[in-house]
Amino acid sequence: MDRFDNIPEIALDWHRSGKGAALATVVETWGSAPRRVGSQLAVSGEGEIMGSVSGGCVEGAVVMEALEALEDGKARVLEFGVSDGDAFAVGLACGGTIRVLVEPVGEALPVGLLEELVAARAARRPVAVVADLVDGDRVLTHHGYAERFRMDRSGFEEEGRFFVSIHNPPLRMIIVGAVHIAQALVPMAQLAGYDLTLIDPREAFGSDARFPGERILHDWPDDAVQELGLDSRTALVLLSHDPKIDDPALEQALAANVFYIGALGSTRTHAKRVDRLTARGFTPEQIGRIHGPVGLDIGAASPAEIAVSILAECTQVLRKG
Repeated sequence: MDRFDNIPEIALDWHRSGKGAALATVVETWGSAPRRVGSQLAVSGEGEIMGSVSGGCVEGAVVMEALEALEDGKARVLEFGVSDGDAFAVGLACGGTIRVLVEPVGEALPVGLLEELVAARAARRPVAVVADLVDGDRVLTHHGYAERFRMDRSGFEEEGRFFVSIHNPPLRMIIVGAVHIAQALVPMAQLAGYDLTLIDPREAFGSDARFPGERILHDWPDDAVQELGLDSRTALVLLSHDPKIDDPALEQALAANVFYIGALGSTRTHAKRVDRLTARGFTPEQIGRIHGPVGLDIGAASPAEIAVSILAECTQVLRKG
């Protein structure tokens, strides 16, 4: 999965500065295409670029088309592939074919819509931009396309008429308990595209020596998760094995819309957890959202293997529900 980037924000800044800007988006791929559908490239009226639609293969040709689009104000769909002589000449020799939608900001792509998109991204609200390639309309929506949002999958609807560009906030993992399992889970989750925050009021556990360069909060967990905010792109993993530390964050998560809650502990430990939460007034449906014992049952024994099982379970819940 591509990490969250700032291509729409850069295009908006270039437009506002008077340079002009166009957005190029991969709308379809076949074969061994170098970039996934939804990947974007911003092009300024001065020929500056940011982002990528092909990893460098066809960017030069796309930039030329984008500059022409800024001149005539019209969107266009480009196609490149090794079977196309012109495309091969610009370097798409990886065996794939791609189609790229080029939209000049202020003409084909309204400035107001781009501003709404940038605001939604800043607020961590999942949003889709729907482009009608027949009538030329552009609509921004927070509703519908549940499967596309869940899978981070942009693509065409209605036989190629509407292109749906998915803009999800970056995945985020909040780990409560800076224990040995967390030391293995943090780098694994980062490689999988998660932004990481560690919470542990015990400074001896959550130290820079144990987690060099990581974001560590030493606040009490309920205060810390309130400060961070919990949303549908957040996974909460509770590893302290101490109810005084885990439960305050857990109660916050059960009242929020996080996509994953996992809690370390044996079956007996989880049964006690369920009893405590029931006494606190949480419903069986709410409590049933907790994955406890945490992680897929793969026979994990070492801290690293447990971390693998946790990340695998996060991925399963994210992609399959």
